[in-house]
Formats: sequence, C-alpha cells, structure tokens
Amino acid sequence: MPDAVVIGAGPNGLVAANVLADAGWSVEVLEEQPEPGGAVRHDHGVSPDFVSDLFSSFYPLAAASPVLAGLRLHEHGLRWSHAPHVLAHPLADGPCAVLDRDIDTTAASLDAFAAGDGDAWRRLHDMWALLRPDILDGLFTPFPPVRAAARLAVRLRGAGGLRLARSLVLPVRRLGEEEFRGEGGRLLLAGNALHADLAPEAAGSGGFGWLLSMLGQTHGFPVPVGGSGALTAALVRRLKTRGGVLSCGRQVTRVVVRDGRAVAVRTADGETVAARRAVLADVSVPALYGRLVDPADLPGRLLADLRRFQWDFATFKVDWALDGPVPWRSAEAAGAGTVHLADGVDELTRFAAQIAMGRVPDRPFTLFGQMTTSDATRSPRGTESAWAYTHVPHEVRADAGDEGLSGIWDTREAELMADRVERQVERFAPGFRSVVRARRILAPPTLQALDSNLHGGAINGGTTALHQQLFFRPVPGTGRPETPLAGLYLASAGAHPGGGVHGAPGANAARAALRRHRPPGRFLLQRAMLRRDRTGRKTSSTP
Repeated sequence: MPDAVVIGAGPNGLVAANVLADAGWSVEVLEEQPEPGGAVRHDHGVSPDFVSDLFSSFYPLAAASPVLAGLRLHEHGLRWSHAPHVLAHPLADGPCAVLDRDIDTTAASLDAFAAGDGDAWRRLHDMWALLRPDILDGLFTPFPPVRAAARLAVRLRGAGGLRLARSLVLPVRRLGEEEFRGEGGRLLLAGNALHADLAPEAAGSGGFGWLLSMLGQTHGFPVPVGGSGALTAALVRRLKTRGGVLSCGRQVTRVVVRDGRAVAVRTADGETVAARRAVLADVSVPALYGRLVDPADLPGRLLADLRRFQWDFATFKVDWALDGPVPWRSAEAAGAGTVHLADGVDELTRFAAQIAMGRVPDRPFTLFGQMTTSDATRSPRGTESAWAYTHVPHEVRADAGDEGLSGIWDTREAELMADRVERQVERFAPGFRSVVRARRILAPPTLQALDSNLHGGAINGGTTALHQQLFFRPVPGTGRPETPLAGLYLASAGAHPGGGVHGAPGANAARAALRRHRPPGRFLLQRAMLRRDRTGRKTSSTP
C-alpha cells in the first residue's frame, strides 16, 4: 500500500509525486491516458520529421517557478531553448511591437510607435523589479501567502501604495491608455492578458497582462529542447529514481471515502488502490467533486457553489508542418517564438465580445507558435513546425462569420474553422498557405479526449477572472489544496494559483499532506511526553 495515490500524471500531479517522494513517502501515480504529461506532451502526428506540441508549448511560468527550480530537472535531462525574440505583435499594415529579453530592444520597438513609450515600458519594468520577489513568492505558495503579502504591502507603500495597486487591478485597455501614447505597449499588455480568458475591459486584466509581459521580459518564453514532453520525461525520470510508481492507462473512477476520510481510489478495471496517508487529485474541480467523490460525502454548500464554477474559454488549435519559414509581412515577427495576430486592441475587444455573446469569432485573435525558430530540433533545416490556437465559446449561439458554425465541431466545422484561422494568419503573412505541407486540427472535443482536464478545450482549469481567483478559487472560501474530506487534496490548476505550467498547485497539495503528517517538533514532543504536574511528578500526556 503506497503512502499516497496521485490521480493524474499531468505536470502538477508529477510535481506533487516528486515532492512527496523527496520526503520519503511511497507514491503511486495513476494516469488514464496511455502516456503521462497531461497538457505537456508532444508527438510526430502532423508529419514524421516534425515535432508538434499537442497542447502547451512556451513556459515563462516554468522558468520563473521556484517549485520547478527546486526539483533540478536539468539533472534529469531537461534543457531549455529560446527564440531570438520572445514575442511579436504585428499590425496588418504597420509596425510590429516586439518583446525581447533585452529591454533596450523592447523599448526601441515601442518607441517606433510613439516616442517615449520605451521609457514607459522601463517604468513598468522598474515596478516589476521592485515587486517581483514577493509577487512570485505569493504566486507559488499556498493561499493566503501571509509573509509574501506583508512584504508586498511594505514595498507597495514605498512605491506609491494605492496608486500602484490600482494599476494592477485596472482593465488592460485602461492600463495601456494610461501608460503608453502609442499602440505598441498596449498591444503587448492586452495580447498577453488574452493568453488567459481576460478581455481588454475585464477588471484585473491589466495586472495579468503586465505580469506575463514582465515574465517574458525577464525569463523569456522558453521551450524544452526536443518537444514539450521533454519536461514531462524529466519529471518522470526524477520520480522513478526516488522509487515512485507511474501507471498509465489506469482511469480512476471513484475516490473511496470512509468516515469522512479518503482512503483509496477505484479504477475503471475494478481495482481498489489503497492510500495509507493521502489521495492527491490532479483533476479538474468539476471532475473531482462532480464525479470522483460521492455527493453524499460533500457539504451541500460546496455542491451549490460548484454549480457556479466557470470554465475559461474553449480552445481551437491547428498544428502545421511548413515547408519554409512563415512569410511575415513584418520582418520582426520572423524571429519571435510567439506571435499575436490581431489588428489592434479594438480587434481584441471585438473578439472577446463575440465570445461573450456566444458567437464564433469571424476574425479570431490567434496565438501563433514558431517552434523551430524557438528550438532547431523540432523540424528539418529550412522548415518550421508551427501551431496556432484561438478561443471559441463553450456554448455557441451563432457564427459571427457567414459559414454557419454551430459548435458541434464535426469534421466539416473543424475544417471550416481551421481555414478561418489560416485566413487570419494570411492577413499578416501573405502566402502562408502556400508553405503548408500538412496540418492537424484539434477542436475542443479532441483536446478534451486527449486530456479530460481540458473540458471543452479550457486550458486554465477555470476562468482567470477575479471572481474565481485567490480565496474564490475554485469556489468561495477555499483557495487552498485541502478539501472537505480528510486526506484528499486538490492538486490541479483548479486550485490556487491556477493555470500555467509551474507546478505550484501540485507542490502546495503535497506540502499540505506532509504538514498533516509531520511529526511534532522537539519542543512539542517533549511537552507531549513529559509534563510536570503541580507536585513536580513527571506524567505522560497528550498536548
């Protein structure tokens, strides 16, 4: 019987298993897919000579994560690679905003839009340099991050206090308008905010766009050499060296609860795997509380709150094998690992509004990844392994285009939407379709079939909006990995701090389990074992 059973071998599940194994626990990880990794996997499914990341590709949060740094994955084969530029956001017939790890390059790019905007970017970076240690500490530790919050409050007082805090909760459109005269800086912030499901007018989108932009400025958007699955492979190798067990093709169908405590899991083949100390669930919140745990074992309030749980946007993705480089109209875009394709902030607002109305966008904001530009091992010399994804509504009410897309995402609709994405790329790279050797379409149902945590193609484990963050994540009054059941811990992106590949939810869940079973310290142990009564006699007692 292992000390802990971990449900799911995504990055958070594997991080949790590694942290527990480091503490001397025996751990068994059960994964329903035939291979580990969750949304961190690659294959050769588009063309045999091309490496294609199935889901996530760029990892600024992994580069910044003290959780992953502490695992020393470079000792287990992980290597990182960077594109010449971090990110580019071209306009269809104008200049191109460039985010580069060299701040002078970024600043010069923004000055091309409006003189002085480079200095405005430097001021935002100065704010990041001041607050970065405590923001990252608070981001990657369990909620509430008391010590990080206290230090951050002191720094905020010294840096403008409420005025600075106001900037972080602004909608990204307003933040961009206040900080920049031209559109370049506004594009970088707003495009990064839409890496989540935060529209330019959403409260807090300014802080999120600033955070991701500054992570890119400091750490870049690195990729694992050889494919995203190289990160998973390093986590698996590390776990196995510490005696952890990984079993794939093992779907967990039930968490077994006795007397209010999770004691085992049951698999689809009828086997019961007991856990001596804890069960950690790297699964979505609705799956854990709506399928794996019997509702009779959960508080009514939690079940009621669960009905208000909100997913982030659905995702539609296309992978390509390209016979040559992308024919960008803007030369700066050629050297960027990530390219944002929307012709201005207004077009980003239009895109987000269409999704809010349940309409499939007619000009989809597209995040485009140039993987061979980022890592030369991804495809033969002179070619490009590329992908793009956009967002669509979970419940489609209408098509903002004229093709009658209904959201059933059968073969016909998937092909039509992929053509629409390619037309969006062509606006910024005329002739793009002429270099396409092969493509693969991953519509929302396909993404979910490949990783059940990606409900309808939602990639962040739930909305990033303020009403489902901090102590509202995953439902009001939580914010921590502990669940209403003893011995059961939420270890997925559904828990604080949310989506992204950084390992924090898994590490937080593992540490919560370890704290629960930590032996008392020397002082407490001595006091527990030997307490003097009023007459001076030694008596054993329990504290």
